[in-house]
Amino acid sequence: MDAQRTLLPDGRWHFQHGPMDIVIGASGRPACVEAAHAAAWERFTGMLDELVQELAAMRQPVSGDCPLRGPIARRMWHACQPYQSSFITPMAAVAGAVAQELVACYAVDGVTRAWVNNGGDIALHLTPSQSVRIGLYADLSRLSIGEILDGVQTDGQFEVASVLPVRGVATSGWRGRSFSLGIADSVTVLARTASEADAAATVIANAVNLQDARIRRRPACELKDDCDLGAIPVTVDVPPLEPALVQQALRAGLKRAQALRAAGLIWSAALVCQNQVMTTDAAERVTLKNRVADGRRMQLGSVFA
Repeated sequence: MDAQRTLLPDGRWHFQHGPMDIVIGASGRPACVEAAHAAAWERFTGMLDELVQELAAMRQPVSGDCPLRGPIARRMWHACQPYQSSFITPMAAVAGAVAQELVACYAVDGVTRAWVNNGGDIALHLTPSQSVRIGLYADLSRLSIGEILDGVQTDGQFEVASVLPVRGVATSGWRGRSFSLGIADSVTVLARTASEADAAATVIANAVNLQDARIRRRPACELKDDCDLGAIPVTVDVPPLEPALVQQALRAGLKRAQALRAAGLIWSAALVCQNQVMTTDAAERVTLKNRVADGRRMQLGSVFA
């Protein structure tokens, strides 16, 4: 099937082609925004074929020098390169890298801000004094058809302002579109770029983990024939766990996130597991219910709701 696009009632565009499902919004002078949308669509139509040509190489672990040729594929590889001491393939950054490629179409005069949301991995364009507010939905298991139809109620929101060194937001977890080695319901990362945020979210979500016989795992290749993870066991079910065990898993992930922050690879992160939250800015345990009920702000570095 060829790439398709739909203009949404609120002026955003929906681009879809194979596994790529993207929503784009932009602000600025109408003629400039329209031209940027046209450029993004032109770029999008050839993306899937471009990526498929190097798919076999992108499913190989990152090591040595980058063997990839296309700009998106190379961006994926370089976003994952800092984590090559453990098993990781460029596919860990594919959604963020695609969003980042498209948002470049909006970095032109007359477009004041733009956001490209590729299944929850978001690339941003912000000119001075501009900002964008992004919602956090922590646990996809709670999402129902009724809520989708009536309006999604997010667990929190945060604002990314142009003064921050953040132009990418990504979320990973065992309930998401991709496989995870850990038990996090969600790990949301803010970073310099969408591809870097995507790779880091994958790594941190994998680290939110513990060994417990009640957690069900299966080899990735049994769930998807062409998975880049091969026979590596991935999480398929996490039963309700004792709060102390949830804290143990979150602390393991938080330790990894704090190390990435110290290395300059991320700006901040929020880790969620079974209604408990830890962030790189506050290691204390809190619950999502308390945050919503008390109206407290979910702070991620200098990014807040």
